[in-house]
Amino acid sequence: MPRRLPLSLTLAAALTLGGGLAASGALFLGVGHLEYDNMALAFAQRADERVAAVRQGIDQAVEVLTVTNQLFARGEPVSREQFRDFTAALLQRHRYIQAFNFHRSVPGEQRAAVESELQRILPGTVFTELQDSTLVPAPLRARYHIVDYIEPMAGNERAFGLNITENVQVMSALAVARGEGRAAATDLFQLAQDERQQPAFELVMPVLDRQGMLAGDTAVVIRGPELVRASLANTGLLDPRETASDIFVSVYAGEFPAPEKLMFSTGDTRKRETGWLAGFMSPGHNGHGSKLLHIAGKPWRIEVASAPRPFLQDHMASTALLVGGILMTLLGTAFVQASGRRARKVQQLVRQRTADLRRTNRRLVEDMAARERAERALQQSEQRFRQLVSMSSDWYWEQDRELRFTMVTGGFTEKAGVAIETVLGKTRWEYVPALLDSEAGRAHIAQVKAHEPFANLEYQVVDEHGDTRWFCVNGQPVFDDSGALIGYRGTGSDITERKLTEQRVHHVAQHDVLTGLPNRSLLQDRLSQAIAYANRSGRPMWVMLIDLDRFKFVNDSMGHKAGDVLLMTVAARLTGSLRDTDTVARLSGDEFVVILSEHHDEPLAPEIVQRVMDSVAQPVMLGTKEFFVTCSIGVAVYPSEGTPAESLIEHADIAMYSAKKMGRNNFQFYTPAMNEESMERVRIESALRNALDRNEFVLHYQPQVDLKSGQIVGMEALIRWRHPELGMVPPGRFIAIAEETGLIVQIGAWVLRTACAQNKAWQDAGLGRLRVAVNLSARQFGAADLIAGLEAVLQDTMLDPECLEIELTESLFMSDVTPAVELLHRMKSLGVNLSIDDFGTGYSSLSYLSRFPIDVLKIDRSFVADITHDANDAAIVTSIIALAHNLKLAVIAEGVETAEQLDYLRSHGCDEMQGYFFSKPLAAEEFEQLLIQRRALPPARLEASQAAADATPDMVPA
Repeated sequence: MPRRLPLSLTLAAALTLGGGLAASGALFLGVGHLEYDNMALAFAQRADERVAAVRQGIDQAVEVLTVTNQLFARGEPVSREQFRDFTAALLQRHRYIQAFNFHRSVPGEQRAAVESELQRILPGTVFTELQDSTLVPAPLRARYHIVDYIEPMAGNERAFGLNITENVQVMSALAVARGEGRAAATDLFQLAQDERQQPAFELVMPVLDRQGMLAGDTAVVIRGPELVRASLANTGLLDPRETASDIFVSVYAGEFPAPEKLMFSTGDTRKRETGWLAGFMSPGHNGHGSKLLHIAGKPWRIEVASAPRPFLQDHMASTALLVGGILMTLLGTAFVQASGRRARKVQQLVRQRTADLRRTNRRLVEDMAARERAERALQQSEQRFRQLVSMSSDWYWEQDRELRFTMVTGGFTEKAGVAIETVLGKTRWEYVPALLDSEAGRAHIAQVKAHEPFANLEYQVVDEHGDTRWFCVNGQPVFDDSGALIGYRGTGSDITERKLTEQRVHHVAQHDVLTGLPNRSLLQDRLSQAIAYANRSGRPMWVMLIDLDRFKFVNDSMGHKAGDVLLMTVAARLTGSLRDTDTVARLSGDEFVVILSEHHDEPLAPEIVQRVMDSVAQPVMLGTKEFFVTCSIGVAVYPSEGTPAESLIEHADIAMYSAKKMGRNNFQFYTPAMNEESMERVRIESALRNALDRNEFVLHYQPQVDLKSGQIVGMEALIRWRHPELGMVPPGRFIAIAEETGLIVQIGAWVLRTACAQNKAWQDAGLGRLRVAVNLSARQFGAADLIAGLEAVLQDTMLDPECLEIELTESLFMSDVTPAVELLHRMKSLGVNLSIDDFGTGYSSLSYLSRFPIDVLKIDRSFVADITHDANDAAIVTSIIALAHNLKLAVIAEGVETAEQLDYLRSHGCDEMQGYFFSKPLAAEEFEQLLIQRRALPPARLEASQAAADATPDMVPA
């Protein structure tokens, strides 16, 4: 037998060594992959946090500019003190802002005046421009775009009066901002006034005048590195030692990471080549991420990279596992080698024994080796099981044949929040008595007593802290060789988070997100329950539909955030003013529904509705302003005649609209007559939408007669609707509907154009130079294209503007006088006449009349009707005539129906009249015949005029 070398290994030792090294290497690679996966996940999360922080910072800068722009976009003058006070707080809050600017567009001919204005702020200021990084006086140009307002002035004096017309960056960004209607950013540039010479950029947003022309822009100069640094620092993502951080961030003001576009960096974020070991263990992880954002009309590239780290710092577990595996392999190899040598010695000693003894010894050695391998495999299996249980969110449990817990492992106390001592020795229903009271629990008990497996049993317990926890368990019965039950074993897990999520999802699905009230889905369920209760108890129930008055005004004037605050406040007040058993739900927008059920000790009464209205009408603080809101309520009663259960909300809605028609801030109970009125409204509205296309509208004209000459000097155009089925529909049936639906704008435009064209045709036919009066609705008065529409009609019909009179009611402009005065002056500049219709019936202040460019006051027919026998009305008419003449205005009296009324008006100096005494409104053909016949008023009766004059002192108190 050849002699072995001293260091030669036996086959078993070699196999042990090779297998151990291979297993250690495989475990090292597997754990290394997990470590790399954890590193990649952590890096992605941290990178996303930094990208989100940078996005939030830039968005915040855009929001600051948007807020500043609103200061000028309202069209009202902004003083420099207002601008300084407004921006001071923003500069204090956002220290990365270098300056706030307002660039003013100045025509060339106004240069001297504007320079004088700027010199009063900063002596020596003139229009300047940048040429080769040097400030020089700006040459003569047709238009300048200068820095008019700048805060803070200290440190930015050189920019005051700077003309940026030739600044390609700013003007390009301004063009983008104007085209997209939002803020736009320039490319990076160096701040000359900053000692650190750090890159900066400018956000600009246009300011348009009322004609939509560019009046200037607002701009914010931002120090880029400070913006990014502040964004990261505010979210706790910036290490105070920046370069000592283990993750680097670079922000580029462009689509690609070019050096000239670099705005901020905490380290090298370039994509690095990975080593061969890292590439083999995790080829997809390189510690680098890139994100492209589009904000303010410009791309922003954000590069994130992890800092280089020693291999052992992130791979301690895998390295320790590899070293430990190699050591264990060497020890095992040494043990097998030593065992082999001992076996060889034994074989040499017993070689002379019989062959049977040798075979016996050989089997004994083989059995011992197999037992060792089996024991080792059993130990490894048990270790893997324990590791699996410890890493899992589940726990393992066992029960004896009496179904009492004998063992619970896997960190049960930490994962479930329940001490093991409270479980051991008990059955599950002794540990959770609620199982005995539920159908599912009793089914489970019967299942385990029948020795059947079970899965996904869910139940809840109260942990040591008093919190409710949900568990899910699975179990299998265990039998001995004879088939007798030994016990149960299985796993359990905590599903509390899943249950809470399901509850939240269920709540969100049935409740309004803003107010927390039930939504439509839950409302229908509550309504069905209330109807069922009413049917069982024989007691009535009410459904109230509540609509807030003037809610749209709050949204339009104060913003949607204020509207949301108002809705939440009203929801809380509705809930507080009703019983806990009542249901308050949000239907949609500013509409709420309340379900009231009557109980034997709490009868339903109208006082409940009034209490709800009073609670809503309390003042609400929206920002710094106190706002009063009222509501209109419709009530549908069940059971009642004409109100089936499925139509309760619909009928309450109809009653609510009836309450709004009666002036808002009241409530109405539904009656069948309201439904008929609603159906009539639907029919009118449906037919009204096609009336213009079908040419169903016609104009009638009522003459306006000069009281001195008796001749027709004008006419008022009055619309009529000639419907093929409904016949001649009076204006009272469709004008209000047209106002609400917005159709009045198209109808009013048709009336204006048709009346002007007809007047021009009569003038061309030689029937006299007449003035036509056209009523203007509230919707038309508030339209943006009102002036342009008037100009287009006058140009198309070629009617002299002096032959057109626009009639307006006081309510059109008394709610906001300042813009109304400006609009009236613009209308007056076209050359048309303006009159106030129904004067004296509104709530206007007489002091405003001097500010309005009005030509005519029309006395309402309600005053004219009783002037001959009512001293109060006579006094009012006389006062209006005197007031108008003192203000150099003409006066027209409406609704003159008797000769006595005519004589009274003549005797008191009224200029014109219209009414049935002379003529009712006539179709165009009949009015034309009236003009051809030259019909006029009879001359004044001297005795009647004298009598009216003599009666005046008695009728009109001094």
